[in-house]
Amino acid sequence: MAAKKDSADSLGYAEAVTELEAILNELEADDVDVDRLAEQVRRAADLIELCRGRLENAQVEVTRIVADLDALDADVDDE
Repeated sequence: MAAKKDSADSLGYAEAVTELEAILNELEADDVDVDRLAEQVRRAADLIELCRGRLENAQVEVTRIVADLDALDADVDDE
């Protein structure tokens, strides 16, 4: 199962969301394949974990960039 998680890690955020939407559509279908249900839910959980991590990383980076800009503004104001 680690191989599937590794393959999720190589996906971009948009690709992961697209795959999640496809899984959701499959799970919502009237003829859901019960044999694949657990596998699809497990894959969705991996993709959700990846997306959350990417969002958290982006938030940290944006916060850092804004703080750097604020520091530059403060330096200019002090001159």
